[in-house]
Amino acid sequence: MEMTTGQAIRDFLEHKSLALVGFSRSGRKFSNTVYRELTQKGYRVFPINPAADQVGDVKVFKDFTSLPEPVSAALLIVPRSVTARVVHEAADAGVTSVWIQPGAESREALQACQERNVSVVSGLCILMFAEPAIWYHRVHRGLLRLIRRLPVTP
Repeated sequence: MEMTTGQAIRDFLEHKSLALVGFSRSGRKFSNTVYRELTQKGYRVFPINPAADQVGDVKVFKDFTSLPEPVSAALLIVPRSVTARVVHEAADAGVTSVWIQPGAESREALQACQERNVSVVSGLCILMFAEPAIWYHRVHRGLLRLIRRLPVTP
């Protein structure tokens, strides 16, 4: 599989409206933090969790077909055992770009992206790149750049 490119990162971040698949019902998981941070940065984020209708004051959608508008980007924060299935569902709904958070990646999901011609960012946390990044995310990004594990962004 191809490694994530700087272009794929930039392309994903240009989508100002996206689905977040794996939004937690507890309201206290990493996916909820990502939702809050991205909405504070001006993104329109539509959380998806088939087992929730509402989390606090946030409306949650069951799947891509129940979103109030089509999206072309999706952030996946799901167990790796379901990521490939979610990639197929996203592609069927017109999503052309996915960001697979660390821990959700699988060979099958990356292959599904390739087969469905979906641009993918994988193995990197979106919060390191969605600007303005909090200081510790900038430090993390800087460390990855230092050890040359960060995609080149011309």
